[in-house]
Amino acid sequence: MRIASLLGRGLAAAAVLLAAGAVQAQTIKVGSKNFTEQFIVAELYAGALEAAGFKVERKINLGATLVAHEALRTGAIDLYPEYTGTGLLAVMKAPVDTDAQRVFDKVKGFYEKEFNLTWLAPSKVNNGYAIVVRPELAEKDHLKTLSDLAKVSKTLKLGAGSEFFDRFDGLPGLKQVYGMEFGDARQFAALRLRYEALSQKQVDVANGFSTDWQIAAEKFAALDDDKNLFPPYQLAPVVRMDIAKNQQVVDVLAKVDALIDNPTMQELNRQVEVDKKEPRRVAADFLKAKGIAK
Repeated sequence: MRIASLLGRGLAAAAVLLAAGAVQAQTIKVGSKNFTEQFIVAELYAGALEAAGFKVERKINLGATLVAHEALRTGAIDLYPEYTGTGLLAVMKAPVDTDAQRVFDKVKGFYEKEFNLTWLAPSKVNNGYAIVVRPELAEKDHLKTLSDLAKVSKTLKLGAGSEFFDRFDGLPGLKQVYGMEFGDARQFAALRLRYEALSQKQVDVANGFSTDWQIAAEKFAALDDDKNLFPPYQLAPVVRMDIAKNQQVVDVLAKVDALIDNPTMQELNRQVEVDKKEPRRVAADFLKAKGIAK
């Protein structure tokens, strides 16, 4: 009986190992959308999975949100990094919601029901809208929040993207929620032009995104949205349900997400956009420095 019991246990253990090996041998197709931060985060996911023993196929720079979403839905990719606010507004086409947990729960539930996809736990990256000013202006006018900015906005000039003038989570919302009106405003099609205009004092205030490298590099002050006008854009892996059942994959992605936040992404974005390093190299160096890859 004892020999049979040991033999049974041995066969069971072997079966577990064989199953784990089969799952690990599966090729994980990692995708991304079409901008720098997406390239980097997708490479972080891909590199960490490879370091854990998985085969990875990269499908980086697929296109805009709905292109990447369709690739995931149809199985052309298994996962890609996405932002909760984008899932809510661009995919669900739901009304703006500014509660981070509620937005996450909404998109997770919707994706699981409608697409058989799911969202894993979000990272500490929240790449939402940022209203930024030069550090000397923030110090002079004691600007820490958007409520502070509203008190002096009529004396200031805004530089913003064209969409910011029409969206509720732009100028209309700033006026309704904060009572904010600017003395003058200029439109800039390219994000970099807004930051250049801000640096050169052609404008006093600019809209950007929370992980823009310029914020840290130029020491711009990003003002706190103290009345929660802007929706959250928490970064998280969106994955196919069959992939989400592989706990090792989930654990690897969670390990990466635990290491990234807004300051980290500002620096990694800077390395690509300013230092002109390849996203894969930036990701590999980061994973090596954090002990995830060799």
